[in-house]
Amino acid sequence: MLPENSLLTALNVKTKGLGTETIVFAHGYGTDQSIWDKITPFFAENYRVVLFDWSFSGAVKDKSLYDPVKYSSFEAFADDLITLLAQMELKAVTFVGHSMSAMIGCLASIKKPHLFKRLILLGASPRYINTDDYEGGFTNTDIEQLLVNIKSNYENWVSAFSLLVVEPNDGLSVNKFQDCLKRMGVEVAVSLAKTVFCSDYRNILDKVETPCIIIQTSNDIVVPNNVTLYMEKNITGKVTSKVIDAYGHFPQLTAHHKLVEVLTGVLGL
Repeated sequence: MLPENSLLTALNVKTKGLGTETIVFAHGYGTDQSIWDKITPFFAENYRVVLFDWSFSGAVKDKSLYDPVKYSSFEAFADDLITLLAQMELKAVTFVGHSMSAMIGCLASIKKPHLFKRLILLGASPRYINTDDYEGGFTNTDIEQLLVNIKSNYENWVSAFSLLVVEPNDGLSVNKFQDCLKRMGVEVAVSLAKTVFCSDYRNILDKVETPCIIIQTSNDIVVPNNVTLYMEKNITGKVTSKVIDAYGHFPQLTAHHKLVEVLTGVLGL
């Protein structure tokens, strides 16, 4: 176990900019804080920008930090986020959570609402598996096959999955995501995929009272557009949604100018 005060070091927390307000950027499955490299320069002039790596990231040096049992749900990640903000003595932050981090931010905002001024939910989904009355985008069989593919031939899966979720014509971005996945490693990839793709946080949405901005690309194989409509309908706080005309799950890599335009509009810059 880490002493609490070393979490900032362990998760590679970095700050940029000297603004009076703070934006915290949190990456999703398989990546690390470098996923935001094209985005953060646009905000460091007006905000204090905070970046970090989740415990599962290949960029984290201490591999024992990621305990698959502890992190078998998003609650432990939400607790880490709350600890991180508390140790930095931050409150009323703008939280930008990509993919799984969007739901983590929602959970943290329910536990400690004073820490969050607004939640920007990028490529967010409360549940990935379809039910009779909900379209998450995947069947149970899809997810079972995904897990088999990760386990059986990780390198092949990394190549194939990257081309599905990142704009395939943007070779540099595809390679970046592949490199991040390779650094994360197969064991973490399998356990975290179970945590993410088998999660169901639909029941927390009505407890989210922090204002939310949902940002989605027009063609994301991971998160169908119906998911955004579902979240809009079920989140209690004020919700605004924006669609970026782009393919894939990673607009911060492949459509960063469009994402920056949306973010600056939302933030009133």
